[in-house]
Amino acid sequence: MTLDRSPGFGVYLHWPFCAAKCPYCDFNSHVRHHRIDQERFVRAFAAEMASMRARTGPREVTSIFIGGGTPSLMEPATVDAILGEVARNWTVPAGIEVTLEANPSSVEAERFRGYRAAGVNRVSLGVQALNDADLRFLGRLHDVSEALHAIRLAREIFPRLSFDLIYARPGQTPEAWEAELNEAIGHAADHLSLYQLTIEEGTAFHKLYAARKFEMPVPDLAADLYQLTQDVTAARGLPAYEVSNHARPGAESRHNLVYWRYGEYVGIGPGAHGRFVEDGTRVVTIAERHPETWADLVERQGHGIVDGERLTREEEADEFLMMGLRLVEGIDLARFEALSGRTLPRRQLSILQEEGLVAPVGNSGLRATPSGMIVLNSLVAELAR
Repeated sequence: MTLDRSPGFGVYLHWPFCAAKCPYCDFNSHVRHHRIDQERFVRAFAAEMASMRARTGPREVTSIFIGGGTPSLMEPATVDAILGEVARNWTVPAGIEVTLEANPSSVEAERFRGYRAAGVNRVSLGVQALNDADLRFLGRLHDVSEALHAIRLAREIFPRLSFDLIYARPGQTPEAWEAELNEAIGHAADHLSLYQLTIEEGTAFHKLYAARKFEMPVPDLAADLYQLTQDVTAARGLPAYEVSNHARPGAESRHNLVYWRYGEYVGIGPGAHGRFVEDGTRVVTIAERHPETWADLVERQGHGIVDGERLTREEEADEFLMMGLRLVEGIDLARFEALSGRTLPRRQLSILQEEGLVAPVGNSGLRATPSGMIVLNSLVAELAR
């Protein structure tokens, strides 16, 4: 399979509800102890999509991603209805990537088969650890046996499977992570998302860490764990194609590549963000985060957008750098120049090359080296001057 390198046009659909809030999570997720009115939210998704369609015009969708929250708490009929609305508003070619995020604790074979019948062909499982003690620390509702059951079901029902793991956990040794990672690769179909544990403001972990209830790995150990991750996945045939994402060749996430290649996408649902070209300018849309308030807004005005902006050429170019240099393939310098109206600063570029942080790709590309990936934010700041 040859991967299409065009940026594409994606549709992101945000289902904001979870059975429990994980202590490390700063995503827009909400726990409800009553039945969710899924029919109401389907109507709201349909209305907001129609509003976005009026702004984007006719487009051909290259990928759809249903994220959250926990989309696997949705009834299959809800997923079917929402995907039907995407096809009602834009052209959806047969066979494009349609991903749904799922948690192992909410996996049922019948529900998985319902999602597949609705058109989902890729599932992303929030496994996070293959160690019961660490799953409890991370606040997950499943144990390892449930995770493995979900992986087996997903491999049986869906053509493509990815799952997430969090590493650099308190007390984790390189030896333990290497064994866990090798076990994960043995279960994965074609893709792994591997994230270092970070302490995000506003999360339960932020408060616990500030109170010194646990310790994080020192920076040198975290860097060693990152390098170990790159080495093991490459040796096992799932090399990194982005800072935290690894895939067998041809199995890269098409939807995430829309973001990293600086394509366009609409965001539908509570807290969803979108970025697309409207009247020749790239616009940012940001929806109301609170689910019921978002639905109220949609019912009153046809959409839940509460914030956004029109980006300048310089802002577009900076975003293009930040997203594109996350990719192993790097960026097209001609596209950067077209967006920004300028070339990259020669002096900074020369210094970064001498330091081994960036490298040319052919005659017209630039990529971050493995060393550059570790200090990506600083690298982009130098080039964006």
